[in-house]
Amino acid sequence: MGYVAVKGGREAVENAGKLLTYERIKGKSEPLQTEQIKEQLYFLVDKVMGEGSLYAPDLAALAIKQSAGDMFEAAFMLRAYRTTLPRRGESLAQPTREMRVVRRISAAFKDIPGGQLLGATSDYTLRLLDFDLMDDSPVRRVHMIQELCKDLEPSGVVPQHLPDTFPKVIDLLRKEGLLLDRLQGQAASGDGKKDYSILDVTRQSLTFPAPRSAQMQAMARGETGGLLLLAYSNMRGYGDIHPTIGELRVGYLPIKIRHPHSGRAYTIGEIKVTEAEVIAKFVGNDGFPKFSLGYGLCFGHNETKAISMAVLDRAIQTGESKGVSGNQEFVLSHIDGIESMGFCHHYKLPHYVTFQSDLDRLRRAQQEAKERATDKVREQ
Repeated sequence: MGYVAVKGGREAVENAGKLLTYERIKGKSEPLQTEQIKEQLYFLVDKVMGEGSLYAPDLAALAIKQSAGDMFEAAFMLRAYRTTLPRRGESLAQPTREMRVVRRISAAFKDIPGGQLLGATSDYTLRLLDFDLMDDSPVRRVHMIQELCKDLEPSGVVPQHLPDTFPKVIDLLRKEGLLLDRLQGQAASGDGKKDYSILDVTRQSLTFPAPRSAQMQAMARGETGGLLLLAYSNMRGYGDIHPTIGELRVGYLPIKIRHPHSGRAYTIGEIKVTEAEVIAKFVGNDGFPKFSLGYGLCFGHNETKAISMAVLDRAIQTGESKGVSGNQEFVLSHIDGIESMGFCHHYKLPHYVTFQSDLDRLRRAQQEAKERATDKVREQ
């Protein structure tokens, strides 16, 4: 594809950027602070961090403000900034059993070890507009907090102590031998062998079939809507996965690195993540029926993305599919929102040469068609 370099117009380009800034600040409302975005629009911040592939709430909030709320643009800014950062080291693999859970549910079992923990969610409430928020104020907020906490006053009942960790619901199926080994259903590499290598998709290009590490990374960086679209198509019948959520967790996962001097694991902090494990039917190579597992984990509180990841993970495990949602190459090649946005927006760049070429070919084709029609009339 040919392009023409944009010559001149530098002043116009600079003024376009200034106008964009003016559009964001021209209103009469109070300036939106990044701290407000981080605290009050936390779902949006979590999505931008996930797609930007950088866990940095403050920077994600800044990107949201700078982009005037354009999620694609904000994630693009965050990922671009990520490329400028030096790599200090690599974190150690961390089992999610050590997650500090704030929400934990299972749709497969009513009674689970440790109990269902609903946490903060709108799943069980009506989605109605709250017009009181139109007149929000610090005074009203204090009053709301008092109302929310009035039922939490001590009543003489000793509160139940929550454990530091919770057992995994999926282990119940593993103990009974009802769950297929996840790697048994994993697609093999080009030479027919199972690929257990860890590939860094930020440094190495995807090749297909991709190892599981690349699959998980690509989906964790993927755009929530794109993942949902493909997962939904699979659930509706353009695939063969009818998932049941074995366990959905939201919580804070410790981040550990190896101490440079002692070599021991050292906790440097924690990040908020969402984890989903979905169960689906599967028949093993030996013909013995078992359940299979799909897995998803992403930055922040984003249950839609984690569930969609898990469904697609299960769908692409075997490499056989009735639809595109189970085609590994199709899925992993089309879920990156930043890449998709970039390709879409590149059509706004000058395509003068290619379009002029199309015009010339079209005019020539029309002229040839007219000449053939004229010759046909003469022959008659």
